[in-house]
Amino acid sequence: MELDRIQGVFTVAHRAMADERGKFTEIFRQEWFPQRTWEQVQCNRSESRRGVLRGLHFHRQQVDYWQCVDGCIRVGLYDLRPGSSTGGAGTILDMDSARPCGIFIPAGVAHGYLALTDATIIYIVDRYYDGGNDEFGVAWDDPDIGLAWGVEEGSEVILSDRDTANPSWRDLDDADLPA
Repeated sequence: MELDRIQGVFTVAHRAMADERGKFTEIFRQEWFPQRTWEQVQCNRSESRRGVLRGLHFHRQQVDYWQCVDGCIRVGLYDLRPGSSTGGAGTILDMDSARPCGIFIPAGVAHGYLALTDATIIYIVDRYYDGGNDEFGVAWDDPDIGLAWGVEEGSEVILSDRDTANPSWRDLDDADLPA
């Protein structure tokens, strides 16, 4: 289902088939995303402690597809694409391993997540990691972006040095912005 707020971002509810042995869940099918044919070339696993915030990150070329496989995360998205009908729109949504779903994030949409519990996500990408040449960031708490993370005033989030140094949206270098 395409999110109303950001063009090209899709969520997919996953059906778990369970019996006495356990569960089986399909987490990806190309046919779920008929708007784009893409080759999945790399799958990654990210584990975070409660309170870790990763992002906001964006790519000019890479597409991400996430699934939270353990715990609960709060996903923040912001459309940085010039010319997009939803450019400048942001949204927050929660993903929980108890209600499995995936989220398709197109290139040019800034994305990050806050681990509400200890959490693990698996994400599939359509570009190999290239040493960071297509990896950019913007401040998670930028007031011009205005994502409502639900972080209490004075609460501390755990950020990487890289994410702590992410510039504000206004300070992004035009060369780094998506085309």
